[in-house]
Amino acid sequence: MQRHGDPNPFDEDAVSPFSNGAGSDKKSKFPSLSSVTLGFGNKHDAVVDVPLETTNDSRKKAQELAAWEAELKRRETEIKRREDALSNAGVTTEDKNWPPVFPIIHHDIAKEIPIHAQRLQYLAFASWLGIVLCLSWNILAVTVCWIKGCGVKVFFLAIIYAFLGCPLSYLLWYRPLYRAMRTESAVRFGWFFLLYLIHIGFCIIAAIAPPIVFDGKSLTGILAAIDTFSDHMVVGIFYLIGFGLFCLETLLSLWVLQKIYMYFRGHK
Repeated sequence: MQRHGDPNPFDEDAVSPFSNGAGSDKKSKFPSLSSVTLGFGNKHDAVVDVPLETTNDSRKKAQELAAWEAELKRRETEIKRREDALSNAGVTTEDKNWPPVFPIIHHDIAKEIPIHAQRLQYLAFASWLGIVLCLSWNILAVTVCWIKGCGVKVFFLAIIYAFLGCPLSYLLWYRPLYRAMRTESAVRFGWFFLLYLIHIGFCIIAAIAPPIVFDGKSLTGILAAIDTFSDHMVVGIFYLIGFGLFCLETLLSLWVLQKIYMYFRGHK
């Protein structure tokens, strides 16, 4: 029984799937899918809008990356060319390689110093390490003395001696000697002799420790050791060890000075 308002399935205006194009001239009640405009939120909406700006931005970034890579290659080539020019001119680049754990200086006796001068350079290097050891022990001994009641002023002086003496000894006389051995420069040899004599003079004063600055207890010399030994035996022992180190450093420095002077005289 046909309900009121239901369409007649046998109506000639209806679209029959078995029709052979008949009635194609008539307007179909069902719109074509191609003509349907699916709005926002429709579940059948599959339209993806790809803006042209995204493609243009990608191409622009690719071009910028290529230009950046080309600039890096150009700089690497320029740096390599300069290094080769310096190497051909006999100028060596000094990369920090010592000590191995925390490199702070450039030091390579085996490769840069002539074979006949390497032994002397090793002796001079031992002399520089000796003054570093003496000043480091001086800090330790003065610290013990400060704990025992010698005053904080001597401790600060010991710190100043170490923090100035270690780098200055390297810069003022060891590095000039290193370069003099490498280039046979008479001017650098003369600079080394002048400042190395000052180094020896400081070692002699430190080994004696005369009471001229804060009772002389900022240096672990023999006079300071005798003065502290009567009050605190432990402090006196530390000072006596420091006195022995400064004495050994003085003797080693005199020996190095003599050997290098003979080497210099033989190559004048």
